Amino acid sequence: MNTEAPTDPAPHRAGTIAVIGRPNVGKSTLVNAMVGAKVSIVSPRPQTTRHRMLGIATFPEGQLLLVDTPGIHGQQKRAMNRMMNRAARGAVEGVDAAMLVIEAGRWTDDDALAYKALYEAGVPCLLVINKVDKINDKGALLPFIAEVTAGRDFSAVYPLSALKKRGLDGLVKTLLAHVPEAPPMHDEDEITDRSERFLAGELVREQLMLRLGDELPYSATVEIEKFELDGEMLRIAAVVWVEREGQKPIVIGKGGERMKAISTSARHGMEQLFGRKVFLETWCRVREGWSDDEAALRRFGYSD
Repeated sequence: MNTEAPTDPAPHRAGTIAVIGRPNVGKSTLVNAMVGAKVSIVSPRPQTTRHRMLGIATFPEGQLLLVDTPGIHGQQKRAMNRMMNRAARGAVEGVDAAMLVIEAGRWTDDDALAYKALYEAGVPCLLVINKVDKINDKGALLPFIAEVTAGRDFSAVYPLSALKKRGLDGLVKTLLAHVPEAPPMHDEDEITDRSERFLAGELVREQLMLRLGDELPYSATVEIEKFELDGEMLRIAAVVWVEREGQKPIVIGKGGERMKAISTSARHGMEQLFGRKVFLETWCRVREGWSDDEAALRRFGYSD
């Protein structure tokens, strides 16, 4: 006869974690990997993320609300850059903990700027060293970790590869230990608090980031003019806004080929994310200097 008293299950935990770092270190890839679905767009270009995005990661032991943020950067030439920095810094208010995401083998002035923002906020900070799969000499990681952590206050250090989803289990366990005992804040099937309309615009902008030249993606944004359910089909109309008349032909391409490719790939992404057929129409229009105009930025959904 077994006389041992049954052990109580571990309490459920839930809380908010800010994901902070300079541009292009893989913050959005990490959030998507932890959520298990695409809530933030990704591209190889810095500053792909322009908005605070909430990814809801649900596990048997608890729920983490991951606040993906624009990359903190020193150069603030335009109103959009300043607004993105304010959005990233504001994301640490009221969170239970934060992750500072950096790139393996590289520490820059912008990394130091991001750490300073977290240190001044006074929240517990975990150091996440991403892209370790790109380091051929794994022996170089230990000296790098020692250099980065010297004189800085991190509650834990996790080397991992968000792209390959390696090293995430230990990170999740530690993050859950940093949040309070609480019931889930969202249903199990929820992955973000953003609307499908917003996500549709982001999927179009992702294709702009992937397909255009080095500079033009930063002069382009997307506005969803129509988002309607017609039976089982979503009918969506999207406008790509650029800053100069000469940029329109670059977006549209010869015979409209580039715009068609952007629309086709974005539509496929929408159908996969929304689980239904999508009819997508796209146009390209000009609003001069929108990225340095606070009123235009707010019209296009940017906020700090």
